This record gives sequence, C-alpha cells and structure tokens, in this order.
Amino acid sequence: MNRTMMALRGLYGVWLREITRATRDRAQLIGGISRPLIWLLILGVGLNPYFRGEVYGEVRFVIPFTYLQFLFPAVIVLNIMYTSIQFAVSVIWDREFGFLREVLVSPMPRWLILFGKVLGGATVATLHGALVLILARFADVTLSLEQVALALALMFTLAFGLTSFGVILAARVRSFEGFGVFSNTVILPLYFTSSSIFPLDPALTRAQQAVTYPEWLVFLVQINPITYAVDALRGVLINFNQFTPGWGIGIIVAMAVGFFLIAIIDFARQ
Repeated sequence: MNRTMMALRGLYGVWLREITRATRDRAQLIGGISRPLIWLLILGVGLNPYFRGEVYGEVRFVIPFTYLQFLFPAVIVLNIMYTSIQFAVSVIWDREFGFLREVLVSPMPRWLILFGKVLGGATVATLHGALVLILARFADVTLSLEQVALALALMFTLAFGLTSFGVILAARVRSFEGFGVFSNTVILPLYFTSSSIFPLDPALTRAQQAVTYPEWLVFLVQINPITYAVDALRGVLINFNQFTPGWGIGIIVAMAVGFFLIAIIDFARQ
C-alpha cells in the first residue's frame, strides 16, 4: 500500500509540474486562444460564402452545414495537435538542463514518470481544445451536455496519443531549433491532408459530383489517422461523418495506446 501511495504521489507530482509549467507559459496560452480565433474568424468567415454550389439554379451549401460549422471540429483538433506536439519541447528542456536525469534516478519506474508527463501534456492540450468549444455559439453549433462530455473524452484520448507522439519526436531530435522546424513539418501536412478544411467525398451532393480530386490526395487523406480523429469529432459535434463512425473512435484509441508504447521504449533509452 505504501509503495502504491508513493507511486501515485510521484505521478501526481510529475503531472502537476507539467500543468504548472504550461499555465505559466503566456505564449502558449495566447497561441491557444488566438489560433482558433484566426482560423474561425478569418478562414471560416472568409470562405463561408464559397462553401456552396449551384444545383438547378438553387444555391445550397456543398454539404448540409455552413463552412464555420464544418471547420469548427477541425480547429479543435488543430489546437490539440499544436499543444500536444509542442509539449515535447519540455522533454528536450528537461534533458538539456539535467532535470530529467534527476527524475530518472528516483524510485519511480520510468514508464510511470513518462505517464505523468504525458498525462500533464494531454490535460493541457485538452484544455486548449476546450477553449474552442467556447466559440460554439459563434460557429452556430448547438451542443448538449452529453455532446460536450463525449467530445472531451475524444479530445483527451487524442491529446494523449499526440503527446506521446511528441515524446517520440523529441527522442529523435536533440535541439530546440531542430524540433521546432521538424514539428511544423509534421503538424501542417498531417492537418491539411486530414479533410480538415475540405470535404473529401465528392458524391455528397450533385454539385460536388463535378469536382474531381487527384488520386494521390484522396490516398493521403484516407491513410492519415488525423482524418478519422476530425471525422469522429464532427460526428459528435455536428452529427456529420464522412466515414464509418466507429472508425474514428477506434483509430484515436489505437493511436493513444500505440504511440504511448513506442514512447515508453524511447523514454527508457534517455
């Protein structure tokens, strides 16, 4: 029992340290607020009039939602992606300044230390994703308490997986500068090829049947796991899915488990 209590206290201490450090980082907080505002206010509002087609002289939206509604779940994923993967900078920081070495010589198992750090990063990323939910009324998205609860569960699972992925990247990139460049080369391609800003299926309406996507783009979208994360959140928040609804939840859980297991292996080599 004493060992269990000590392990839980150690886990709580690691988690709390990550939360405290993130809340003191004003730049991260500003980014978490400004990013969704820019995407929804500028991109969402700016492109909203063009997200529609002509069908027998009748103007209608390309899918049965406005562009703001369609973009809203994707912006949540974007906020989570940036926060989760950038969290790995703290791993590089701890490694460079010796804190990680001090923690690793503690009686706590390494996997438990990693679990605490990933839990902390996932908590912060989920909070940043929840900031976007405040804009639901602006995006004309009406949410029930059940929808919010399910969305938060999906967001936390996704954040856990992406934070673990960030740790994997940090184990392979040793410098702050290199990680900043490398992380952006990962985040942006993953996000833009996830059907986040355009609907993939051209058969949704007659207007879209005239639109042809290159095969390579469709292939990239279909193999991108973030595609299914965005789709799962769209299913919960606006009741719209482009793929089988269960796929998104399954892939998010598989990402969280798979990336964390790989992160454990990499973290053991620190």
